[in-house]
Amino acid sequence: MSFSAVDHGMMARALQLAERGLWTTSPNPRVGCVIVRDGGIVGEGWHEKAGEPHAEVHALRAAGEQARGATAYVTLEPCSHYGRTPPCAEALIAAGVSRMVAAMRDPNPLVAGKGLGMLEAAGIQTACGLLENEARELNIGFVSRMTRGLPWVRLKVAASLDGKTALNNGVSQWITGPEARRDGHAWRARACAILTGIGTVRDDDPSLTVRDVVTTRQPLRVIVDSKLETPLDAKILKGGPVLIAAAVNLENRTKSLTDAGAEVIILPNPQGKVELRDLLQALAKRGINEVHAEAGFKLNGSLLREGLVDEFLIYLAPCLIGHEAAGLFNLPALTRLDGKRRLQIRDLRQVGADIRVLARPA
Repeated sequence: MSFSAVDHGMMARALQLAERGLWTTSPNPRVGCVIVRDGGIVGEGWHEKAGEPHAEVHALRAAGEQARGATAYVTLEPCSHYGRTPPCAEALIAAGVSRMVAAMRDPNPLVAGKGLGMLEAAGIQTACGLLENEARELNIGFVSRMTRGLPWVRLKVAASLDGKTALNNGVSQWITGPEARRDGHAWRARACAILTGIGTVRDDDPSLTVRDVVTTRQPLRVIVDSKLETPLDAKILKGGPVLIAAAVNLENRTKSLTDAGAEVIILPNPQGKVELRDLLQALAKRGINEVHAEAGFKLNGSLLREGLVDEFLIYLAPCLIGHEAAGLFNLPALTRLDGKRRLQIRDLRQVGADIRVLARPA
């Protein structure tokens, strides 16, 4: 199907609008909508927060009567089911739009083509697939949760140019500069959950909250703590919801952590550790789309070995620390180079004095 230059421009605008919900729409997808009549925009909107009107409703309200006979550009197929809000497909039909262009089909099984079908049955011309890759990237976590039953896991690490994350004595603050740390907080803000391990909690006592950028919500903090060793005075237990995943059920310890404000779930594997895939599936069932992992080399290595890392967010500082310092991943030694893990670099840029690499398993 061919799309005009106007189609491309209007969908690009809809994607810009959708991106405004980058930090706020969870667990819903980020969606933008533009209503166009006689070559001009008569209404636009984006989904701002779960439970509030969807992008199409905002755009149709802005367009009013001018929506009749207009074209609607939506970054995700309009919903066809009753959730917290009525179906957007019905709203578009009632408003009298004559054409609807969607960037991509909704991966949600409750929709999955039904929204397009409702519009077509009402005599509205529909098209799908315009700037689909861009729309998919914007909602990569939502797509992952709907199609795999797993959130999208983005693993963030900060290291020296020789790949070291901390000194042997545990000191790691700060390898990278303030600009990179602020950028890292922006990535935290878009995630639904921040994942770390008990080693990081003990060594660094981090809050793992979003602080360096303005946000209206704090992601869920998740600690992988097999033996329930999280200190009751740990900073991470303050400032928002915390989930602790353990491998043992120690009643007294569980009660103490619960009294301190945490929720504890028990997900053991045969080795007496937390079953990480089960944890991620549990997070997906809670509506978690994107997980931002900030952990030590042991948990980093476990996530990587089990094939649970979808994306790497790597900050490299222009310094050298030495070979005896802590590395990035606890992985078994290779005897052949063809066993190396290949990555595809998706983005490479300088942030302050540091280099930021965004990469995915090849």
